[in-house]
Amino acid sequence: MNIPFVDLKKQYENLKAEIDQAIFEVMANTAFIGGPFATAFENAFADFCKVKYCVGVGNGTDAIFIALKALGIGKGDEVITVANSFIATSEAITMTGARVVFVDINPETYNINVELIKEKITDKTKAIIPVHLYGQPADMDPILKIAKKNGLKVIEDAAQAHGAVYKERTIGSIGDMACFSFYPGKNLGAYGDAGAVVTDNEELAVRARMLANHGRIDKYNHEIEGVNSRMDGIQGAILNIKLKYLPEWSEKRRKNAYLYNEYLKNYGLVTPVEIDHVQAVYHLYVVRVQNKKRTKLQAHLKAEGIATGIHYPITLPNLIAYQYLNHKETDFPEATKASSEIVSLPMFPELSKEQIKYIAEKISDIQIP
Repeated sequence: MNIPFVDLKKQYENLKAEIDQAIFEVMANTAFIGGPFATAFENAFADFCKVKYCVGVGNGTDAIFIALKALGIGKGDEVITVANSFIATSEAITMTGARVVFVDINPETYNINVELIKEKITDKTKAIIPVHLYGQPADMDPILKIAKKNGLKVIEDAAQAHGAVYKERTIGSIGDMACFSFYPGKNLGAYGDAGAVVTDNEELAVRARMLANHGRIDKYNHEIEGVNSRMDGIQGAILNIKLKYLPEWSEKRRKNAYLYNEYLKNYGLVTPVEIDHVQAVYHLYVVRVQNKKRTKLQAHLKAEGIATGIHYPITLPNLIAYQYLNHKETDFPEATKASSEIVSLPMFPELSKEQIKYIAEKISDIQIP
C-alpha cells in the first residue's frame, strides 16, 4: 500500500466539475486579480471566521507582514512569537524592521508557553503572534490577558488552523487581527499562493487593504507606500468552492486523528493533546518518537510506502538565519528537544480507516520504548 503525506489529486477529482466551472467563469470574465470572485470569497470567509472584514492577499507570509504594518509596527519595535513554527511567522516580523523575540513551547501542545511570555516583554514590545500550530489552537485567554495588561496587540497566525475553535470562538476572531495561508496543502488550500487578513476593526481592514494594493484605495490615489499582494480571481473562485466543504473536511480530519490515537496508544509514541474546550482541525498529525528512533521509524515507513514529514526539524531560534540573535539551544530546551523527536504522519480528509490501520500496523513493527 502506498499512502501519500497529503492527497490533493483525490480532493480535486472529487470537486472537479465545480472547480473547472469556477475557473472557466473567471477566465470568461477576465477577472484575474481581485474582482468579484476574490471579493465573494472574502465575504464568505469573513462570515466563516465570524468577523466583519477579510482582505485577500498574495500569501500567508504577506498576510502577517501586512497585519503588522497595519498596526504600525516597524523599526525599533519588538514582537513576541513562538520558537516552533515555519519561518514565515518570524521573517514577516523582521520584514517590518521590528525585532523578533522567541518564546519556548508548551511541550504537550507545541504551541507558545503562555507562562513564559511575561519575561520576554520589554518597553519595546508591541505585539504577540501566537501560532495555532498543526491546527491546535494556542491558549488564547491568558495571551489576551497579558496583552491587555501590557498594551500589546495580538495577531493570530492561523495558517494551519482554518475552522478551529477555542472556547466557542472561531480561530481568526479572537485577536486584533488574524492571518491565514491558503497554500495548496493547507486545510483550505488554493491552487497556488494566496492568503488573507481578517479582523473586526474597520480601520485596520482598510489600512490592510491599502497596504496590500500599493497603498491605495482608488487606482492612482496612493495615500501611503504599500506592497503588491493581491488575491488572484482564480484562487478566490477555487477557495469559495472549497470553503463549502471545509467543515466536513475538518470533521474528517478530527475523526482520523482520533483513530490514530486509538490505534497508536500502545506503541510507545506520544500522540497529540488537545487543551480543554477546543476543536483542533489537525492540519498535521504530529507524534513524538523518543529514544532517537525517529530516523529508523521514518525509513521503515518509507519502505512500506508511507510518506512522513518533520514540522519542524530545526527550531526558529536555532536557524542560521537567526544567528545574529546569539541564542543557544539551551535557551529553548522544550522546542529544541521536540525538534529532534516529532514526526508528522499522513493526514488529509480522504485518508481511510484502512490506511490509518495499515500505518499503525507498520509502526508496531518498530519497538519505540
